[in-house]
Amino acid sequence: MDSEQSVVDAIESQKHRPGALLPILHAIQDAIGHVPEKSLPTIAKALNLSRAEVHGVVTFYHHFRSSPPGRHVVRICRAEACQAMGAEDLVGHAKKTLGVHIHGTSKDGAVTLETVYCLGNCACSPAVMVDDDLHGRVSKERFDAIVNNLRSAK
Repeated sequence: MDSEQSVVDAIESQKHRPGALLPILHAIQDAIGHVPEKSLPTIAKALNLSRAEVHGVVTFYHHFRSSPPGRHVVRICRAEACQAMGAEDLVGHAKKTLGVHIHGTSKDGAVTLETVYCLGNCACSPAVMVDDDLHGRVSKERFDAIVNNLRSAK
């Protein structure tokens, strides 16, 4: 299914809900991995909103992406427990290792780096989510090993 059809399907399946914009955006991102900029006017028209209103919601929430992610998404927790255990150093290391800023994708397309505020793994901080897999007590060395495995998996 192409991305335009995914957008139409998401709108049709969610537009009846109160506050349908967020469910529509989630459905689109779940289907194609991001919310394409070109889909904003279609969403706005379907919900009788301005394009600016839709754009404002997409850009306000860090969860939504406007471009496709890498083959893997790595999320580093920045909540208090993880910060206390070195998460900010880990974020700096990850940015340097991958050569990206937060929400950026490595040049090889393997990894998109994101941050979150709590993965619910506080007892094992710092925590990192790789796609749907949760990792605890992630050191810089362990991070490097995780990334190397992602890159070699292709």
